[in-house]
Parts: sequence; structure tokens; C-alpha cells
Amino acid sequence: MTHRIDMAAYRRIVILTGAGVSAASGLDTFRGHGGLWRQFDAEACATATALRTDPLRVWRLISFMRRGAKTAKPNPAHQAIVALENKLRATQSLTVVTQNIDGLHQRAGSHGVIELHGRLSHTRCANPRCSLKPFEDWELYETQTPRCEKCGAVLRPDVVLFEELLPPDAYRACDDAVRACDLFLAVGTSCTVHPACDFVFTAKDHGATAILVNLEPPENAVDVFDEIHLGPAEELLPALLG
Repeated sequence: MTHRIDMAAYRRIVILTGAGVSAASGLDTFRGHGGLWRQFDAEACATATALRTDPLRVWRLISFMRRGAKTAKPNPAHQAIVALENKLRATQSLTVVTQNIDGLHQRAGSHGVIELHGRLSHTRCANPRCSLKPFEDWELYETQTPRCEKCGAVLRPDVVLFEELLPPDAYRACDDAVRACDLFLAVGTSCTVHPACDFVFTAKDHGATAILVNLEPPENAVDVFDEIHLGPAEELLPALLG
């Protein structure tokens, strides 16, 4: 039986979330059974190389994902995190770090979410010298690649593709929070994607308790977690967080 975590015992809490948190909202995971990479070729559709050589193929994948994310609703896992945030004492803090790009944490009511991989609903210019700022954009680009109105370059989704680095500001903010936390809770993530999977080691090195909530056990780093709870995030997280 799942026991409730004594959240009052911790002052600085970091929750790292992955695709498993959004699965109950109807959004496909990437690597799991029936995941997106079983439907799309990741190397062909979701890389920096593909963006340069065939941007429309990238946009077709993003459009497919936008169609689902636009109508998706936060589920009990998202809501449990918001409920925790709302009941923290003044001496406690909660940092939500997500590998997800669906924006569901913010729609549920979480504040100050660190988005490691960007956000699906935002678009920016692929030209790094262009002054165009990232903007909210739910358009579906399935037949024609969009162009920047300022410089004419290709527009791109404001998400991190394979072969690209994480946004420096987001990575730095996450690393600072992880180093300072006394509870590190990983939810709905396989803990296999670098560099996010390294955060649990950083947290443990700095004395934090580490807990994993996921459908499946991690492929590695099993010993680093103090507790592992296996099952759907939308069922386990409300019980664990009370």
C-alpha cells in the first residue's frame, strides 16, 4: 500500500516530471508502449539536422503533437502538485522542473515551472540573430513551412530537438534548485535522458532524499533512489502527496 510522504519534513522540494505525468491526459509518451517514437522516426523528425534539411517534416510531427496538447486537460497528477504548492508553509518552497512541452503544469495552476525542453505552443525564428521573440502559436503547419515576418528565415518550434543543448537559463535554474533541495521527487520519467537523469545524482550528493514514481523501474540508478513507487502517476501522486 502506498504511504503518504511527510511533506512537512522537507523545506526545499524539487519535482521533476516526465511524459508519464501527462499520459492520463491522453498525450502519448515517447518511449513507452505505443509511444510517439513507435509512430514517428525520431531521427528523421525531431533533430536539429532534420530542421535544417527538411523543416516541414519536423513541423508535421509538432503539428500532430499540438493537435493533441491543445485539447488536453490536466489530470490528477498535475492537480496533486498544485495542491501541494498551495498548502506549503512560508518556510517551504517547491520547484517543478518538467521535461514535458505540453504546458499542462501551468494550465493546472503551477507557478514558476522550469521547462527544460521548451513549450510546444511556442514558435520562434530559426535565425539566432533575428530579433523576433518566441510567441504563442497553436497553428498546424502540415503543408508549408512557416517563415519569419522579420527576416524571412524558417520559423521553428520553441522546443529542444535531439542534437541540441538545453536552454542555459533553464538548466542553470534547475541545477541550482536540485543542489539546494532536501527532497527530489521524479515522477513519470524513465530517468534515462541526459542531462535530466543526472539530477537525481546531484540531489543525492547534496544530501537530499530521492523518490521515484513511475510505471516502470529505472533502467539504471535503481540504487540511488530511497523509495520507488511503481504505478500510474495520476493514481500514486495524489496518495503520496496527500
